Amino acid sequence: MRLTEKSQVTIPKFIRDRLGIGPGSEVEFVDDGDIVRLVRKFGNETPADRRRRLTARIDELADQVDIGANSVDDYMAELRGGRDDFDAR
Repeated sequence: MRLTEKSQVTIPKFIRDRLGIGPGSEVEFVDDGDIVRLVRKFGNETPADRRRRLTARIDELADQVDIGANSVDDYMAELRGGRDDFDAR
């Protein structure tokens, strides 16, 4: 990707679609060290609306992740399992 003479770039369509942005949408650039993130601004979104949106996104991502445990209790039991490698000196 290359900047124009006016320091502009074209945001690829798949990213515009993913963010749900188009002409007139407000976006924000977030400086994160060596990385700059493009973030859609949500205008006058209330905290409750933001919470609902983020919860829906977390649920969507959770369906894509398998930590190999059926519940928090199963996961904790796995973490606390036998310590055969523990040296009790």
